[in-house]
Amino acid sequence: MTSHVPAIGGAIARHVEGEPYWKPFFEGFDKVHEWLDEARPDTVVVFYNDHGLNFFLDRMPTFAVGTAPEYRNADEGWGLPPYRPFQGDEDLGWHLVESLVAESFDIVTCQEMLVDHAFTIPLKLFWPKSCPVTTVPVCINTVQFPLPSARRCYQLGQAVGEAIRSWDSDKRVVVIGTGGLSHQLDGERAGFINKPFDLKFIDIGGRGSAFYPVLTLAPFANYFVSEPDAAEADALAERLPLEAPWRSVTLMAPRASSVLKMLEHFRTWS
Repeated sequence: MTSHVPAIGGAIARHVEGEPYWKPFFEGFDKVHEWLDEARPDTVVVFYNDHGLNFFLDRMPTFAVGTAPEYRNADEGWGLPPYRPFQGDEDLGWHLVESLVAESFDIVTCQEMLVDHAFTIPLKLFWPKSCPVTTVPVCINTVQFPLPSARRCYQLGQAVGEAIRSWDSDKRVVVIGTGGLSHQLDGERAGFINKPFDLKFIDIGGRGSAFYPVLTLAPFANYFVSEPDAAEADALAERLPLEAPWRSVTLMAPRASSVLKMLEHFRTWS
């Protein structure tokens, strides 16, 4: 799990990873790289949210899965240079779609799909030189009402996990959830991060998956801060495929950890 803030992409583009401000962040990924070298995944499923590059307010699916042979990035207005196309895993993508539809998920299937910084930056952080794995994007609506509930995102993660386990392939699959936890992008508390509560929430959430679906947003709004982002649904869905009998490995770096921020009752936020 990792942050996908565009400023990270800017630091990579300017080659300032070693500067004092950025060095602790990027050094936090050393252990991630060691784990990936040991695990040697062949393909990656990325749970993320689109910020208007591929989907916009006039066309916003609740859940979308990519089945394309490749995924291209484009200029989003952040000043980031577009990355090279990412190779898609069509076989796994279609298997996920077919499996999810069989489990009563109304999935939007994308045989062409632009992927934004929420998808590209995490892959660049995990594989700085080049991306050696095939990819399957799983996009979750965290932008336009009605939003999927925490319970539904939980069920999505379960279904994706079952689909991956049933995939007739010897490929090794890694699952990534992208986004930040508590953060405020504007207003009086712009830049605020509630680190103690973030760490407590990660600890509680890691103890048992049943913790997630029963929570609602309203009691936690002041803790998480009022800016919704990808980790709300993405980290919830990302955790589920790694449940037993799989071995769950959470990869976190300073200022780069992400975990669940609940979507349910979002309308009650103030």
